[in-house]
Amino acid sequence: MKHKAKAAAARKKHHRAYGINFILWVSFLAFAAVIILLTWLFQTMLLRVFFGAEMTDDLTDIGREAYDRVGFLMHIPGGEDEINKYIVQTMNENSLVTLYLLDTSGGILYPTEDVDPDGYGFVAEKPDVAVFRRAVSFLNDAIAKDESAARGVAAVVSNENYVYIARYPAGAYAVDMNTTGDIYLYVNYSTQIAEAALGSMRVQLVAIAVIVIFLALVLSALLSLWLTKPIKRITRAAKRMAAGDFSVNFKGEYSYAEMDALAETLDYAKEEIGKSDELQKEVLANVTHDLKTPLTMIKAYASMIQEISGSDPEKRAKHTQVIIDESDRLTSLVNDILNISKIRSGMDTLKLRRINLSDFIRTVLERFEYLVETQGYTIACDIEDGFYTEGDVEKLEQVVYNLVGNAVNYTGEDKKIAVGLHRAAEKGLLRFTVTDTGKGIPEEERATIWDRYYRSAETHKRPIKGTGLGLSIVKTVLLKHDFKFGVESEVGKGSTFYVLFPEK
Repeated sequence: MKHKAKAAAARKKHHRAYGINFILWVSFLAFAAVIILLTWLFQTMLLRVFFGAEMTDDLTDIGREAYDRVGFLMHIPGGEDEINKYIVQTMNENSLVTLYLLDTSGGILYPTEDVDPDGYGFVAEKPDVAVFRRAVSFLNDAIAKDESAARGVAAVVSNENYVYIARYPAGAYAVDMNTTGDIYLYVNYSTQIAEAALGSMRVQLVAIAVIVIFLALVLSALLSLWLTKPIKRITRAAKRMAAGDFSVNFKGEYSYAEMDALAETLDYAKEEIGKSDELQKEVLANVTHDLKTPLTMIKAYASMIQEISGSDPEKRAKHTQVIIDESDRLTSLVNDILNISKIRSGMDTLKLRRINLSDFIRTVLERFEYLVETQGYTIACDIEDGFYTEGDVEKLEQVVYNLVGNAVNYTGEDKKIAVGLHRAAEKGLLRFTVTDTGKGIPEEERATIWDRYYRSAETHKRPIKGTGLGLSIVKTVLLKHDFKFGVESEVGKGSTFYVLFPEK
C-alpha cells in the first residue's frame, strides 16, 4: 500500500505543471543561448570561410602580378638586381606577404641578403620545406589537368598557410638565376593577424554571452512578471468565485486584449453561475416544500384513518381520497422532473409527425372541463379549423396542457381564460395564445418565468394543477422543436402566453 502511495506521489510530481514565469524564463534563456550559438558558428565557420576567400583572392592578385613582373625581368640585362629589388619592395608594401623565388629543393634564390642602393633591405628566412612541397604537389596536379595552371594557383595548404605557387620552366629565363632547373614563385600569405582577430572576437563573444545571458535573466523575469500579473489577479478572483463569492470583478486595466476578453468572458460566466446558484437554492427550497407538503398530509391523514376514521366509512373515504390526491401530486411532480431532465439531456428524442393542430388543442382542453363544471372556471375558445403543423404529439400536448394549467393557476378572481389559434402576422406561422386575467408579470420578471420552480413574488400560491415545472417544460420542449414563444403582460390586467407553430 505504501509502495502504491509513493508511486502515485512520484507520478504526480513527474506530471507537475510548470508556472508561466518559469516557462518564460527558460524560453528567454534558450533564445539567448541559440543566438549566442549561432553567432559562435558564424564566427568560427562562416567568418573563417569569408576570411579565407578574401585572402585567396588577394593572394592570387599579388601572385599573378609578381609572376608577370618577375617573368619580364628574367629577360632583360641586369634583371637579377631588379628582381631582388621588386621582391623586397613587394614584401615591404605588403607586411602579410612573403615572396620568394625557390629552386626545386626549396632553396631561396631571391631575394638575396644584399642591401640594394635604394635602401630596400631584407634578411631572407627559409620557407617551410614541407609546406613548399605540398604546394608544388598541388601545382603539379593542377598542371596535369590544365597546362595554363603553370602561371600559378592559390593553394590553401593549412589554416596557417595560404600559398600562391607558380613555375618558370628551366630554360625559360635569359639571365643568370643561380640555377639551371625549374624556378618556383612562392608567395605565402600570413594568417597571423586574421587568427589574432578571430581570437579577439572569441574573447569578446564570451563577454557578450555573459552580458546577454544576464540581460535575458533580468528581462525574462520582468516580462514574465508583467505578463502573469493579470493572470494571477484573475486566478485569485476565480478562487474567490469558486468559494461562493460572486461579488468578484474580473475586469481591470490590462495591457493586452486577450486578457480583457478573458476577463469579460469570466464576468459573464460569473453572472450566469451566480444565477444558477440562486436557482439551485430556489429549486432546493421549492422541491423541499412541494415534496414535504403532500408527504405531511399523507402521513397526517393516514394517522387520522388509523386513529379516528377507521371505523367510519364516510370519513375514511374522505381521508383516503386526500391521500390519493396528494400521492397523485407527488407522482406528477416526479414525472415532471424526469420529463424535463430527459428532454434537456437529449435522451428523449423528438418523434415528428403532421398534426391537425386545431383538433389537437380542442382535445387537450377537454381535460379542463371538470374545472368549468365544478369550480366555476370559464375557458373561451377561439380556434380556427383546418390548421396543421409538425411536431412531437406527446411533447406538444405537455406544452398546451401546461400553458392552460398555468393560466388556471394565475388567472383573476373571475376565473376567465381565453385560448386562441389564428394565422400569425408572419407568413407561414400559426399563433397559439392562452390569456389569463391575473395580476400580470412585471417586465423585469418576464425573462425568468420560464425557469424551473419560478414563482412570481406577487403570487406564490400552491397551484391548483401542476407542480411548478410547467413553464420550464414548455420552454424546453419548444426550444427542442425550435419554435418561437413568449409572453405579453401588463401588470394588473393579466398575461398572454403565445407559441408560433409552423404551418404545414
